[in-house]
Amino acid sequence: MYEEYWGLHTLPFENVPDPRFLYRSSQHEEALMRLLYATKSQKGAAMLTGEIGCGKTTLSRAFIQELASDKFEIGLIANPCLSPIDFLKEILFQLGVEKTVDDKAGMLRALNEKMLENLNEGKKTIVVIDEAQAIESDTTLEELRLLLNFQLNEKFLVTLILIGQPELRVKVKKIKQLDSRISIRYHLQQLDLNDTIKYIIFRLKVAGLKKNIITKEAIEKIYSYTGGVPREINNICDLALLDGFGTKAELIDSKIIQKLIDDTKK
Repeated sequence: MYEEYWGLHTLPFENVPDPRFLYRSSQHEEALMRLLYATKSQKGAAMLTGEIGCGKTTLSRAFIQELASDKFEIGLIANPCLSPIDFLKEILFQLGVEKTVDDKAGMLRALNEKMLENLNEGKKTIVVIDEAQAIESDTTLEELRLLLNFQLNEKFLVTLILIGQPELRVKVKKIKQLDSRISIRYHLQQLDLNDTIKYIIFRLKVAGLKKNIITKEAIEKIYSYTGGVPREINNICDLALLDGFGTKAELIDSKIIQKLIDDTKK
């Protein structure tokens, strides 16, 4: 709606996990490096946590993009709120296993066969579980732990990547055998002011912006209001561009941001 007015070719602040818009702060680079290391070195399990809106899902999609399709078989579980049996079924489905198996033993055999097939083809098997804090049952977490029993020559046949909010750490800690198998961990924090400035400018440039349209004072006010949470930054920046378009503003300044902040308090 406002793209042409501001000289953009796409919306810059959508809250969707588009890897193009992943701002690689030092902590996002560190998180990505750890996930890639865990995967390529077949470390068994890794866990990425962070507060709501800190960019975990976008980072996970960038992580998947980094993995060559001819070297990795990736199963992405985006809705893990499932019973243990349905969880196994979903993993098989995401890994492209077409066998119809209803009992647990049969599913585990089919999964083992798929992992060995991938191994013989020179592929590593990866299972990424997003929003893993939504797993309600300790039994389901225990099933995940059992997947790590699939090994060959002291190498794990599967790499399990758990991604979720901070409460995931509490849930995993209750399953000591699973907790001990997670060799790589990282927790994403909110952005600081410097990264918030770079984040906003980065997303505008990715969206096609050729000139500066936002003042430093406006960004400082955005940071103060959002606490550096990317999702909240996206929300207020999107509204600011819309408001500026509506009032034919030449720049997004601190007055526009303050007006939007005041509107949320009404």
